Amino acid sequence: MFTNSSAAILGRLLEPDSGGLSSDAARSILGLRFPRTDHERMTELSAKASAGTLTTTEGAELDEYLRVADLLALMQSKARKSLN
Repeated sequence: MFTNSSAAILGRLLEPDSGGLSSDAARSILGLRFPRTDHERMTELSAKASAGTLTTTEGAELDEYLRVADLLALMQSKARKSLN
């Protein structure tokens, strides 16, 4: 895996164990959710991937959604750590 992708670099910046976010910032981050239309699109792309019918373009789109989801998970982990 390419360790200096934008998601990897941001992930290192958002290392969950470091805490350090204000309470307001942490609560704001914990409230972030994908909009319904994006969630539906991710579900559709995941189903196509499972069925083996995902196109190359759709695969790239799904990869982007997964990168953002991973980044959001890191941000929310850091936010929870900051509130403890």
